[in-house]
Amino acid sequence: MIARFGERVESGQRYRLRPGAYAILIRDGRVLLTHQSHPVPEFQLPGGGIDPGEGPIEALHREVFEETGWAITGLRRVGAYRRFTYMPEYEFWAEKLCSIWLARPVLKRGLPPEPFHTAHWADPEEALGLLANEGERAFFRRVLRR
Repeated sequence: MIARFGERVESGQRYRLRPGAYAILIRDGRVLLTHQSHPVPEFQLPGGGIDPGEGPIEALHREVFEETGWAITGLRRVGAYRRFTYMPEYEFWAEKLCSIWLARPVLKRGLPPEPFHTAHWADPEEALGLLANEGERAFFRRVLRR
């Protein structure tokens, strides 16, 4: 059974399946997050939706670069969870199937090209407090306990 986090499922509401890949990025004892300033300002694990024809690893490399400007290596899958939520940037309700990966940022390639995103380095405890999403916090805690 896959864990579920987030809003309560609304009876009668149609949800679009939205698979995604998200990374816990640790380097030299610090964590790389992305801050999305629009449509809802929040700190997040870098990552996002897997595009048609794309696999989760390919999507993760693309999304991490788009949201942080960094290249990553050493990917290891940590787990997955489901989250039902409204996505205002796409204007639809989604059942997000989120795979969580542990990786290491290795090369800063430039500024994040995706609008409204900035890279943010934090200590692990600070990062835990900054993450807005309950599912991301749960998997980040799991990694910190290892």
